[in-house]
Amino acid sequence: MLASMTGFARERGELADTAWEWEVKSVNSRGLDIRTRLPAGNDDVELAVRDAIGKMFKRGSINASLNLQRNSGESSLQVNRAFLQQLLDVAREMGSETPQVEALFGVRGVVEPQEAVRDEAAEEACRKAFLESFSRALEALQAARLSEGRKLLVMLEARVSEMETLVVAAETAANARQESARDRLAIQVAALLEATNVVSEDRLAQELALLAVKNDILEEIDRLKAHIAQARELLGEGTAIGRRLDFLCQEFNREANTLCSKSNDIAMTRIGLDLKATIDQLREQVQNVE
Repeated sequence: MLASMTGFARERGELADTAWEWEVKSVNSRGLDIRTRLPAGNDDVELAVRDAIGKMFKRGSINASLNLQRNSGESSLQVNRAFLQQLLDVAREMGSETPQVEALFGVRGVVEPQEAVRDEAAEEACRKAFLESFSRALEALQAARLSEGRKLLVMLEARVSEMETLVVAAETAANARQESARDRLAIQVAALLEATNVVSEDRLAQELALLAVKNDILEEIDRLKAHIAQARELLGEGTAIGRRLDFLCQEFNREANTLCSKSNDIAMTRIGLDLKATIDQLREQVQNVE
């Protein structure tokens, strides 16, 4: 299935005296950009988180954060005596013989909470529970991205169908223009040959052939048709096709620009401009495809 790069998931868990919450957010990106925010002391969990994200997703800017709460009630306060003494010395140097100790206790870093020592078995159980919970969060994120992908697929198919309709209209207009131009050119050439003998018939034929090539858009139309068929094939794959679709949009745009440059009538110019607008809409939506 086609996947979007946009999604969000939240997963909560609890084990013994520890409660936690994972939040995983994903937005579009040129590649896979992983950012994590975990409490200190969870380096091994962070490595496993990055590895799991890399295995599940190919593109997207993914942010994963873990919020922890210890409910043991066994934490205590610890006074940083060395820091407190430094503050007292500074206060005396500044002329305060009786510094307000209560005020100094309010300075950040003087009094710090001290967590109760936890045994390694309990910590390992928590780490395992964290990762199991994160795995569920990733599955939920993937489900969200696939849900957005289904909506995105409908819009992409609609844009491709619009392009196909415009290409058919351009082909019809080109064929009609070719017949009209041929008749008009024959009359102009006959008049030119009667009026002057300066230009030889061979040279005139060469110039006419060159002019016909410059105004012929059937080659661009054939390539646009091939690109449309390739776009439908890619949309049918439903894998990580974002980069290939983005490249295909560049090819669409190149052919549309050439078509507009060769256009010499109002009808064809309007078709070319409508085609470029539709390609821009397609490319904008493709930016969110994994």
